Amino acid sequence: MKATIWHNPRCSKSRQALQILRDAGDIDIEVVEYLKQPPGREKLAQLYRDAGMSPAEGLRLGGTDARERGLPGADADTVLDAMAADPALIERPLVETEKGVRLCRPPERLEEIL
Repeated sequence: MKATIWHNPRCSKSRQALQILRDAGDIDIEVVEYLKQPPGREKLAQLYRDAGMSPAEGLRLGGTDARERGLPGADADTVLDAMAADPALIERPLVETEKGVRLCRPPERLEEIL
């Protein structure tokens, strides 16, 4: 199985999800440090669609100016545009496997797609 994790090494939840992937065994893991290599707008839209969630549900509120910018109540296109322009607005970790996508908060949600 292949898994892609959009990862921030400074985030404890992201590190825990990556460890779950490593401990699972036979998984080809692609680690993308999304602050350095942000996913494009279309990729973000696909990830949230495949996760069954709206872009606003994947918005990082803590440590960002998302609230001040009115993003929690904004439409999906506005949120995706903001995330594509400022990847710090993306809540992490997002993990994609052939079984689906999950925002792994808590990290144990990862088990749903392994």
